[in-house]
Amino acid sequence: MTAPERRVLGCGGRAPRRLRSVGAAVAAGACLALAGCAPALPEPHPAAVAAVPPPALTIAQTDRLLGAIGARLTAADTALSAAGLDARLSGPALASRTAEYAVTSATAGAKGLTALQLNAQALVVPSTQEWPRTEFVVTEQPDDLTSPRLLVLQQASPRSEYTMWGWARLLPGVKMPATATPTIGSSPLPADAAGLIASPSDVVAHYADVLLNGDASAYASTFAAPDTYRASITGGRAPLAQVAAQANGTFTETYTPTPDQTYALSTADGGALVVTAMSTASALTITGASLRLPAELAAVSGGALAPDAELRNALNVTYADVVAFYVPPAGSKTLIQVLGAEHIRTSVTGS
Repeated sequence: MTAPERRVLGCGGRAPRRLRSVGAAVAAGACLALAGCAPALPEPHPAAVAAVPPPALTIAQTDRLLGAIGARLTAADTALSAAGLDARLSGPALASRTAEYAVTSATAGAKGLTALQLNAQALVVPSTQEWPRTEFVVTEQPDDLTSPRLLVLQQASPRSEYTMWGWARLLPGVKMPATATPTIGSSPLPADAAGLIASPSDVVAHYADVLLNGDASAYASTFAAPDTYRASITGGRAPLAQVAAQANGTFTETYTPTPDQTYALSTADGGALVVTAMSTASALTITGASLRLPAELAAVSGGALAPDAELRNALNVTYADVVAFYVPPAGSKTLIQVLGAEHIRTSVTGS
């Protein structure tokens, strides 16, 4: 097919007559240059910026990402070694898994690894063009029939790989809040976000106070019950307090939110899904007695303490915690709900 015939229009929009001389041609050129009747050049028009940023990941991209994390995790689990695991795990996830390898090795598998299922049943994808980017994944139920996990995936910068930053076991009977579909995406919220019954950072601080002071906390009534995570933390303190009493010692436990480690995505009702890292520090002192150290505690001492070592002064245990909350929108009469949590021993010191 031949190209369509072009028609060149003159200054007045009519087809030009044959020019009789070079001078006439120059004059015609002047007409184009000075009279401004040359054809208009096309001007670039930037694409319109979407009112809402697009989702940071597609469903297919998330599936491939989970596959890559799962492959690296499987290799490390088989070797019971964290060597190279930092390529795909970070934050509390890396600290927790590293500690679990030490404990599993020291106990000949009697204390095993937390079962992690990397197949997703629900995604909460951020709609953002900024970094860091944080995505939440609700997994299928693990093979050991424990609760599904809420995984936190994160990309720190445009050129870095996504890693699994942390995980939390969903608590029994929990119903996840409705969020936007992955094809639309959910808006990331800052730690001091307004429009909620409490900002994400305040929720975390208030919950740490509830763990410490129980029903005596001024914030206890703002969190929904039952809370099986809080119950397990409270129950875990009792045996250590009893040991302290028998050894004429003391026992204290503190709960500290990790700075700049709180992440939030919006829910469909204007609330927020919030996940945070905390550190639990247990301190036991002993007077006039001794405490034999179990192998599973010695394993996370970094080699400083031997299994069955006798402690005569103190035992200090640190746990990495990941806690997930649903925070209702401002004006709601719904209480803040603890959706899931993880509590894994990562460090031990003593003398």
